Amino acid sequence: MTHPEQSAPQPGELPPGQYVPRGWPVLHYGPVPKFRPKDWDFRVFGATESGEQHRWTWDEFDALPKAASVADFHCVTKFTIPDNEWRGVPGATITELAPPAPDVTHVMVWAEYGYSANIRMGDFLADGTMFATHRDGERLTPDHGFPVRIVIPHLYAWKSVKWVRGVEYLVKDRRGFWEERGYHNVADPWREQRYSYQEDEGESPPL
Repeated sequence: MTHPEQSAPQPGELPPGQYVPRGWPVLHYGPVPKFRPKDWDFRVFGATESGEQHRWTWDEFDALPKAASVADFHCVTKFTIPDNEWRGVPGATITELAPPAPDVTHVMVWAEYGYSANIRMGDFLADGTMFATHRDGERLTPDHGFPVRIVIPHLYAWKSVKWVRGVEYLVKDRRGFWEERGYHNVADPWREQRYSYQEDEGESPPL
């Protein structure tokens, strides 16, 4: 996904200010949660089309149809991991199984410990956006989001929330965890949208 004023990235091109590190650094806020399959569920709530909440157990969620995508992973701390092969449940599949109300414009992705990130519906439905369970053919490790993390490759990776537990449909944008703490509301790495002071008119819900 590109901004109308920019050209499509070329193969191997990095966003401004990014570099390729050795390995895959581990960054997150708070401790790594313990996965308890019998207690785990995934919920879709908020402004659903039916007005009802949708829920899957771990076994049900893991059995949902999956897709694969190869994409780079851009962290706001300036590292990029190229050519990750992700496998998981596309965001578009979630909206098919749990349709949003017609006036939904954004989603809030919720994770363990109340962590959250807000995402425009267009980004949520974009090709490559998925609730990933695997990277490069293997299950995610706990410190990288096992059992499920959302991956939104065309945005900075704080939007690619680890340890996801649900999605809230929003009819009005609302800032998530890092967005409330000074990070950019949209997070496009090709435009270096790192911090809230860089936001243009129309990109800024209340702090």
